[in-house]
Amino acid sequence: MSTSVLVEPVMERTYGGVGRCKCSFWFAVAHDILGVFIMMVGVFGGLVIHDLFIYAGAIIIFLSLIWWVFWYSGNIDVPPEELEDDVGLIKLKNRGLSRAVRRVSDRLSSRIRNSFRKNERSVREGDGKPSNTDVTLSTIYDSTIASSSKEVVRETLSI
Repeated sequence: MSTSVLVEPVMERTYGGVGRCKCSFWFAVAHDILGVFIMMVGVFGGLVIHDLFIYAGAIIIFLSLIWWVFWYSGNIDVPPEELEDDVGLIKLKNRGLSRAVRRVSDRLSSRIRNSFRKNERSVREGDGKPSNTDVTLSTIYDSTIASSSKEVVRETLSI
């Protein structure tokens, strides 16, 4: 017993005007207008602190680039054929090569991961407590008040 299902083709929605990310577009335009306005107040306002207005306007215009990048990257169209790998479908022509690369990558990462685990076990072996290790520290004191020669002082530090 089979059931037939009709699947309608999915039509991509076309966006006119400024594209999909209208908020990012209008935030970018507002920041540009505000930055130019503040900069022009600094240039033509005749104020004592005109430098502050010029720099503040330039900074606001620079920060508007963030909104322009959001708007641009939000409007990038990717064809559905290129999105197949993102949803778990593997392209047939790259299956053999990608499987081999994946296998080599998994082996390499597992070896690296296991080498770190072996080092942790060797530290933890024994009575479960970290072992005391003597470390010698050398310090050179240049004390012109106490004496005129440089002294090497060795102290042991227990870790």
